[in-house]
Amino acid sequence: MDGLDGQINPFMDLDQMGKCQAYYIWIDGSGQGLRGKTKTLLQPTMNPDDLPVWNFDGSSTGQSLGENSDIYIKPVACFRDPFRRGENILVMCETLDHEGNVHPTNKRRSCYENMEKCKDLHPWFGIEQEYTMFDYTGRHPYGWPANGYPGPQGPYYCAVGSNRVKGRKIVEAHYRACLYAGIKIAGSNAEVMPSQWEYQVGPCEGIEMGDHLWVSRWILQRIAEEFNVVISFDPKPIPGDWNGAGCHTNISTLPMREEGGLEHIYEAIKLMGEKHVEHIMDYDPTGGEDNKRRLTGLHETASIDKFNYGVAHRGASIRIPRQVAADGYGYFEDRRPSSNADPYVVTDRIIRTICLSE
Repeated sequence: MDGLDGQINPFMDLDQMGKCQAYYIWIDGSGQGLRGKTKTLLQPTMNPDDLPVWNFDGSSTGQSLGENSDIYIKPVACFRDPFRRGENILVMCETLDHEGNVHPTNKRRSCYENMEKCKDLHPWFGIEQEYTMFDYTGRHPYGWPANGYPGPQGPYYCAVGSNRVKGRKIVEAHYRACLYAGIKIAGSNAEVMPSQWEYQVGPCEGIEMGDHLWVSRWILQRIAEEFNVVISFDPKPIPGDWNGAGCHTNISTLPMREEGGLEHIYEAIKLMGEKHVEHIMDYDPTGGEDNKRRLTGLHETASIDKFNYGVAHRGASIRIPRQVAADGYGYFEDRRPSSNADPYVVTDRIIRTICLSE
Protein backbone atom coordinates (compact mmCIF):
# COMPACT_ATOMS: atom_id res chain seq x y z
CA MET A 1 0.00 0.00 0.00
CA ASP A 2 1.13 3.58 -0.61
CA GLY A 3 0.06 5.05 2.73
CA LEU A 4 -2.76 7.19 1.33
CA ASP A 5 -5.33 4.44 2.01
CA GLY A 6 -7.16 5.16 -1.21
CA GLN A 7 -7.32 8.92 -0.74
CA ILE A 8 -6.46 11.32 -3.57
CA ASN A 9 -2.81 12.38 -3.59
CA PRO A 10 -2.95 15.99 -2.25
CA PHE A 11 0.03 17.12 -4.34
CA MET A 12 -1.29 16.26 -7.79
CA ASP A 13 -3.11 19.57 -8.26
CA LEU A 14 0.04 21.68 -7.82
CA ASP A 15 0.85 24.11 -10.63
CA GLN A 16 3.41 22.67 -13.06
CA MET A 17 4.74 26.15 -13.86
CA GLY A 18 4.32 25.84 -17.63
CA LYS A 19 6.18 22.54 -17.85
CA CYS A 20 4.73 19.09 -18.50
CA GLN A 21 5.69 15.50 -17.82
CA ALA A 22 6.30 12.86 -20.50
CA TYR A 23 6.24 9.25 -19.33
CA TYR A 24 8.47 7.22 -21.68
CA ILE A 25 7.31 3.56 -22.02
CA TRP A 26 9.31 0.70 -23.56
CA ILE A 27 9.22 -3.11 -23.76
CA ASP A 28 11.88 -4.85 -21.68
CA GLY A 29 14.08 -7.83 -22.51
CA SER A 30 11.39 -10.38 -21.65
CA GLY A 31 9.29 -9.23 -24.60
CA GLN A 32 6.36 -9.06 -22.17
CA GLY A 33 7.14 -6.52 -19.48
CA LEU A 34 6.75 -2.77 -19.77
CA ARG A 35 9.10 -0.26 -18.17
CA GLY A 36 8.92 3.51 -17.99
CA LYS A 37 10.26 6.74 -16.53
CA THR A 38 9.39 10.42 -16.58
CA LYS A 39 11.06 13.34 -18.35
CA THR A 40 10.21 17.03 -17.91
CA LEU A 41 9.29 18.92 -21.08
CA LEU A 42 9.62 22.70 -21.30
CA GLN A 43 6.57 22.92 -23.55
CA PRO A 44 3.71 20.59 -24.43
CA THR A 45 3.66 18.44 -27.57
CA MET A 46 1.85 15.41 -28.95
CA ASN A 47 4.36 14.90 -31.75
CA PRO A 48 6.91 12.15 -31.01
CA ASP A 49 9.35 13.75 -33.46
CA ASP A 50 9.54 16.78 -31.14
CA LEU A 51 10.68 14.64 -28.21
CA PRO A 52 14.31 13.85 -27.43
CA VAL A 53 15.80 10.37 -27.60
CA TRP A 54 16.53 9.25 -24.02
CA ASN A 55 18.30 6.26 -22.46
CA PHE A 56 18.03 3.74 -19.63
CA ASP A 57 20.10 1.09 -17.87
CA GLY A 58 19.61 -2.00 -20.02
CA SER A 59 21.46 -4.22 -17.55
CA SER A 60 18.45 -3.85 -15.23
CA THR A 61 15.89 -4.79 -17.90
CA GLY A 62 17.56 -7.81 -19.52
CA GLN A 63 18.69 -5.79 -22.54
CA SER A 64 22.42 -5.23 -22.02
CA LEU A 65 25.44 -6.01 -19.86
CA GLY A 66 26.64 -3.75 -17.06
CA GLU A 67 29.86 -2.72 -18.80
CA ASN A 68 27.89 -1.31 -21.76
CA SER A 69 24.50 -0.71 -20.27
CA ASP A 70 23.00 2.36 -21.95
CA ILE A 71 20.08 1.62 -24.28
CA TYR A 72 18.40 4.43 -26.19
CA ILE A 73 14.64 4.91 -26.28
CA LYS A 74 13.21 6.72 -29.29
CA PRO A 75 9.65 8.15 -29.04
CA VAL A 76 7.28 6.76 -31.68
CA ALA A 77 3.73 7.54 -30.46
CA CYS A 78 2.13 9.93 -27.95
CA PHE A 79 -1.05 9.63 -25.89
CA ARG A 80 -2.74 11.84 -23.31
CA ASP A 81 -1.85 10.85 -19.74
CA PRO A 82 -5.04 9.84 -17.85
CA PHE A 83 -3.23 9.86 -14.50
CA ARG A 84 -1.42 13.20 -14.51
CA ARG A 85 -3.86 14.73 -17.03
CA GLY A 86 -3.49 18.30 -18.26
CA GLU A 87 -0.85 18.51 -20.99
CA ASN A 88 1.14 15.56 -19.63
CA ILE A 89 1.63 12.64 -21.99
CA LEU A 90 2.44 8.94 -22.29
CA VAL A 91 5.11 8.15 -24.88
CA MET A 92 5.54 4.76 -26.52
CA CYS A 93 9.18 4.21 -27.45
CA GLU A 94 11.30 1.77 -29.43
CA THR A 95 14.74 0.63 -28.25
CA LEU A 96 18.08 1.28 -29.98
CA ASP A 97 21.54 -0.01 -29.09
CA HIS A 98 24.53 2.14 -28.10
CA GLU A 99 25.30 2.82 -31.77
CA GLY A 100 21.76 3.88 -32.58
CA ASN A 101 20.87 0.66 -34.40
CA VAL A 102 17.71 -1.35 -33.82
CA HIS A 103 18.07 -3.31 -30.59
CA PRO A 104 17.50 -7.10 -30.83
CA THR A 105 14.47 -6.74 -28.51
CA ASN A 106 12.94 -4.04 -30.72
CA LYS A 107 10.26 -5.87 -32.70
CA ARG A 108 8.48 -2.69 -33.74
CA ARG A 109 10.90 -1.59 -36.44
CA SER A 110 10.47 -4.69 -38.59
CA CYS A 111 6.71 -4.44 -38.18
CA TYR A 112 6.74 -0.79 -39.23
CA GLU A 113 8.89 -1.46 -42.30
CA ASN A 114 6.66 -4.31 -43.48
CA MET A 115 3.49 -2.30 -42.88
CA GLU A 116 4.95 0.43 -45.07
CA LYS A 117 5.59 -2.08 -47.87
CA CYS A 118 1.90 -3.00 -48.02
CA LYS A 119 0.29 0.28 -46.98
CA ASP A 120 -1.64 0.45 -50.27
CA LEU A 121 -3.60 -2.59 -49.03
CA HIS A 122 -4.61 -0.66 -45.89
CA PRO A 123 -4.32 -3.58 -43.44
CA TRP A 124 -6.67 -3.18 -40.48
CA PHE A 125 -6.42 -5.04 -37.20
CA GLY A 126 -8.59 -5.41 -34.13
CA ILE A 127 -7.23 -7.29 -31.12
CA GLU A 128 -9.25 -8.86 -28.30
CA GLN A 129 -7.02 -8.68 -25.22
CA GLU A 130 -7.92 -11.17 -22.48
CA TYR A 131 -6.41 -10.97 -19.00
CA THR A 132 -6.93 -12.25 -15.45
CA MET A 133 -6.97 -10.33 -12.18
CA PHE A 134 -5.07 -11.63 -9.16
CA ASP A 135 -4.84 -10.33 -5.59
CA TYR A 136 -1.82 -8.30 -4.48
CA THR A 137 0.32 -11.45 -4.10
CA GLY A 138 -0.08 -12.26 -7.81
CA ARG A 139 -0.89 -15.87 -6.85
CA HIS A 140 -4.59 -15.98 -5.93
CA PRO A 141 -7.28 -15.00 -8.48
CA TYR A 142 -9.02 -11.81 -7.43
CA GLY A 143 -12.32 -12.47 -5.67
CA TRP A 144 -11.99 -16.27 -5.65
CA PRO A 145 -12.73 -18.15 -2.39
CA ALA A 146 -9.81 -18.17 0.02
CA ASN A 147 -9.87 -21.95 0.22
CA GLY A 148 -11.13 -23.62 -2.93
CA TYR A 149 -12.64 -22.68 -6.26
CA PRO A 150 -15.72 -20.84 -7.47
CA GLY A 151 -18.50 -22.76 -9.20
CA PRO A 152 -17.87 -24.17 -12.70
CA GLN A 153 -17.64 -21.93 -15.75
CA GLY A 154 -20.86 -20.83 -17.36
CA PRO A 155 -22.55 -18.09 -15.31
CA TYR A 156 -19.70 -15.58 -15.43
CA TYR A 157 -19.47 -14.62 -19.12
CA CYS A 158 -20.92 -11.11 -19.68
CA ALA A 159 -22.64 -11.50 -16.30
CA VAL A 160 -23.88 -9.06 -13.66
CA GLY A 161 -24.01 -9.36 -9.88
CA SER A 162 -21.38 -9.49 -7.15
CA ASN A 163 -21.66 -13.29 -6.94
CA ARG A 164 -20.58 -13.59 -10.59
CA VAL A 165 -18.49 -10.54 -11.47
CA LYS A 166 -15.23 -9.43 -9.84
CA GLY A 167 -13.19 -6.34 -10.66
CA ARG A 168 -15.68 -4.26 -12.63
CA LYS A 169 -14.42 -0.99 -11.11
CA ILE A 170 -10.98 -1.68 -12.59
CA VAL A 171 -12.50 -2.51 -15.97
CA GLU A 172 -14.58 0.67 -16.06
CA ALA A 173 -11.64 2.82 -14.97
CA HIS A 174 -9.45 1.27 -17.66
CA TYR A 175 -12.04 1.82 -20.38
CA ARG A 176 -12.48 5.49 -19.50
CA ALA A 177 -8.72 6.04 -19.17
CA CYS A 178 -8.13 4.54 -22.63
CA LEU A 179 -10.76 6.80 -24.15
CA TYR A 180 -9.14 9.82 -22.50
CA ALA A 181 -5.67 8.77 -23.66
CA GLY A 182 -6.74 8.38 -27.29
CA ILE A 183 -6.46 4.60 -27.37
CA LYS A 184 -8.83 3.10 -29.95
CA ILE A 185 -10.62 0.92 -27.41
CA ALA A 186 -13.74 -0.60 -28.92
CA GLY A 187 -15.40 -2.58 -26.11
CA SER A 188 -15.04 -4.80 -23.06
CA ASN A 189 -16.73 -7.76 -21.40
CA ALA A 190 -16.42 -10.23 -18.55
CA GLU A 191 -15.00 -13.55 -19.74
CA VAL A 192 -15.86 -17.22 -19.16
CA MET A 193 -13.60 -17.70 -16.13
CA PRO A 194 -14.39 -15.55 -13.07
CA SER A 195 -11.99 -12.59 -12.64
CA GLN A 196 -11.04 -12.89 -16.30
CA TRP A 197 -11.91 -10.02 -18.63
CA GLU A 198 -11.44 -8.91 -22.20
CA TYR A 199 -11.23 -5.58 -23.97
CA GLN A 200 -10.95 -4.88 -27.66
CA VAL A 201 -8.73 -2.35 -29.43
CA GLY A 202 -9.27 -1.38 -33.05
CA PRO A 203 -9.76 -1.13 -35.87
CA CYS A 204 -6.22 0.17 -36.19
CA GLU A 205 -4.28 0.45 -39.43
CA GLY A 206 -0.74 -0.85 -39.73
CA ILE A 207 1.76 -0.10 -36.96
CA GLU A 208 -0.91 1.72 -34.94
CA MET A 209 -2.22 -1.63 -33.69
CA GLY A 210 0.90 -2.48 -31.73
CA ASP A 211 1.32 1.04 -30.34
CA HIS A 212 -2.25 1.23 -29.07
CA LEU A 213 -2.36 -2.27 -27.57
CA TRP A 214 0.95 -1.93 -25.70
CA VAL A 215 -0.04 1.42 -24.18
CA SER A 216 -3.49 0.05 -23.27
CA ARG A 217 -1.73 -2.77 -21.38
CA TRP A 218 0.40 -0.26 -19.50
CA ILE A 219 -2.70 1.78 -18.56
CA LEU A 220 -4.47 -1.38 -17.34
CA GLN A 221 -1.58 -2.38 -15.07
CA ARG A 222 -1.15 1.17 -13.81
CA ILE A 223 -4.85 1.39 -12.89
CA ALA A 224 -4.68 -1.99 -11.15
CA GLU A 225 -1.95 -0.52 -8.91
CA GLU A 226 -4.56 1.85 -7.51
CA PHE A 227 -6.68 -1.15 -6.47
CA ASN A 228 -3.73 -3.23 -5.21
CA VAL A 229 -4.55 -5.83 -7.87
CA VAL A 230 -2.13 -7.68 -10.18
CA ILE A 231 -2.94 -8.12 -13.88
CA SER A 232 -1.83 -11.39 -15.47
CA PHE A 233 -1.48 -11.89 -19.22
CA ASP A 234 -0.55 -15.56 -18.76
CA PRO A 235 -2.36 -17.61 -21.45
CA LYS A 236 -3.30 -20.37 -18.99
CA PRO A 237 -3.26 -18.77 -15.53
CA ILE A 238 -5.29 -21.52 -13.81
CA PRO A 239 -4.70 -25.18 -14.75
CA GLY A 240 -7.63 -27.51 -15.17
CA ASP A 241 -11.15 -27.00 -16.50
CA TRP A 242 -10.85 -23.23 -16.92
CA ASN A 243 -10.55 -21.17 -20.08
CA GLY A 244 -7.18 -19.78 -21.01
CA ALA A 245 -6.54 -16.23 -22.19
CA GLY A 246 -5.86 -15.22 -25.77
CA CYS A 247 -5.22 -12.19 -27.92
CA HIS A 248 -7.55 -13.00 -30.80
CA THR A 249 -6.52 -10.92 -33.81
CA ASN A 250 -9.01 -9.75 -36.40
CA ILE A 251 -7.57 -8.95 -39.82
CA SER A 252 -8.68 -7.39 -43.08
CA THR A 253 -7.16 -5.69 -46.09
CA LEU A 254 -8.96 -3.30 -48.40
CA PRO A 255 -9.79 -6.02 -50.98
CA MET A 256 -11.31 -8.14 -48.17
CA ARG A 257 -13.56 -5.28 -47.10
CA GLU A 258 -14.90 -4.68 -50.60
CA GLU A 259 -17.58 -6.56 -52.56
CA GLY A 260 -16.39 -10.11 -53.23
CA GLY A 261 -13.84 -9.87 -50.43
CA LEU A 262 -14.62 -13.34 -49.07
CA GLU A 263 -12.52 -14.83 -51.87
CA HIS A 264 -9.52 -12.79 -50.66
CA ILE A 265 -10.19 -13.92 -47.09
CA TYR A 266 -10.06 -17.59 -48.11
CA GLU A 267 -6.84 -16.96 -50.06
CA ALA A 268 -5.26 -15.39 -46.94
CA ILE A 269 -6.40 -18.27 -44.74
CA LYS A 270 -4.84 -20.77 -47.16
CA LEU A 271 -1.52 -18.91 -46.95
CA MET A 272 -1.69 -18.83 -43.16
CA GLY A 273 -2.36 -22.57 -43.03
CA GLU A 274 0.82 -23.18 -45.02
CA LYS A 275 2.77 -21.17 -42.43
CA HIS A 276 1.05 -22.56 -39.30
CA VAL A 277 4.30 -23.52 -37.53
CA GLU A 278 5.89 -20.13 -38.20
CA HIS A 279 2.83 -18.35 -36.83
CA ILE A 280 2.74 -20.48 -33.68
CA MET A 281 6.41 -19.62 -33.07
CA ASP A 282 5.55 -15.90 -33.22
CA TYR A 283 2.26 -16.01 -31.33
CA ASP A 284 3.76 -15.98 -27.85
CA PRO A 285 7.07 -14.66 -26.51
CA THR A 286 8.45 -18.15 -25.80
CA GLY A 287 8.28 -19.59 -29.31
CA GLY A 288 5.05 -21.48 -28.70
CA GLU A 289 5.80 -22.91 -25.25
CA ASP A 290 3.25 -20.70 -23.48
CA ASN A 291 0.56 -21.48 -26.02
CA LYS A 292 1.04 -25.24 -25.56
CA ARG A 293 -0.75 -24.92 -22.24
CA ARG A 294 -3.67 -23.08 -23.88
CA LEU A 295 -4.13 -24.45 -27.41
CA THR A 296 -5.26 -27.95 -26.43
CA GLY A 297 -8.37 -28.34 -28.56
CA LEU A 298 -10.49 -27.71 -25.46
CA HIS A 299 -11.94 -24.55 -23.90
CA GLU A 300 -12.73 -22.82 -27.21
CA THR A 301 -9.31 -23.44 -28.76
CA ALA A 302 -7.87 -25.44 -31.65
CA SER A 303 -5.01 -27.86 -31.06
CA ILE A 304 -1.60 -26.22 -31.37
CA ASP A 305 -0.54 -29.02 -33.75
CA LYS A 306 -3.38 -28.60 -36.23
CA PHE A 307 -4.63 -25.80 -38.48
CA ASN A 308 -8.32 -25.49 -39.29
CA TYR A 309 -10.88 -22.82 -40.00
CA GLY A 310 -14.63 -22.44 -40.11
CA VAL A 311 -17.56 -20.06 -40.08
CA ALA A 312 -18.53 -19.05 -36.51
CA HIS A 313 -16.26 -21.86 -35.21
CA ARG A 314 -14.63 -20.88 -31.91
CA GLY A 315 -12.77 -24.16 -31.72
CA ALA A 316 -10.89 -23.40 -34.95
CA SER A 317 -7.53 -21.76 -35.59
CA ILE A 318 -9.27 -19.20 -37.82
CA ARG A 319 -12.89 -18.08 -37.44
CA ILE A 320 -14.87 -16.39 -40.18
CA PRO A 321 -17.72 -14.45 -38.53
CA ARG A 322 -21.19 -15.55 -39.58
CA GLN A 323 -22.08 -12.06 -40.81
CA VAL A 324 -18.98 -11.93 -43.00
CA ALA A 325 -19.91 -15.21 -44.64
CA ALA A 326 -23.41 -13.89 -45.25
CA ASP A 327 -22.25 -10.53 -46.62
CA GLY A 328 -19.46 -11.96 -48.75
CA TYR A 329 -16.82 -9.53 -47.48
CA GLY A 330 -15.30 -8.22 -44.23
CA TYR A 331 -12.60 -9.71 -41.99
CA PHE A 332 -11.47 -12.91 -40.28
CA GLU A 333 -10.23 -13.77 -36.79
CA ASP A 334 -7.00 -15.58 -35.92
CA ARG A 335 -7.68 -17.21 -32.54
CA ARG A 336 -4.16 -18.55 -31.99
CA PRO A 337 -2.19 -15.60 -30.50
CA SER A 338 -1.73 -15.88 -26.74
CA SER A 339 -2.70 -13.16 -24.29
CA ASN A 340 0.97 -12.30 -23.68
CA ALA A 341 1.83 -12.10 -27.39
CA ASP A 342 3.66 -9.07 -28.77
CA PRO A 343 1.21 -7.34 -31.14
CA TYR A 344 4.11 -6.01 -33.21
CA VAL A 345 5.31 -9.57 -33.83
CA VAL A 346 1.81 -10.95 -34.43
CA THR A 347 0.72 -8.32 -36.94
CA ASP A 348 4.14 -8.41 -38.63
CA ARG A 349 3.93 -12.18 -39.07
CA ILE A 350 0.40 -11.93 -40.50
CA ILE A 351 1.35 -9.23 -43.00
CA ARG A 352 4.45 -11.09 -44.09
CA THR A 353 2.33 -14.17 -44.79
CA ILE A 354 -0.77 -12.73 -46.47
CA CYS A 355 0.60 -9.58 -48.14
CA LEU A 356 4.33 -10.10 -48.71
CA SER A 357 4.40 -13.87 -49.37
CA GLU A 358 7.20 -14.43 -46.84
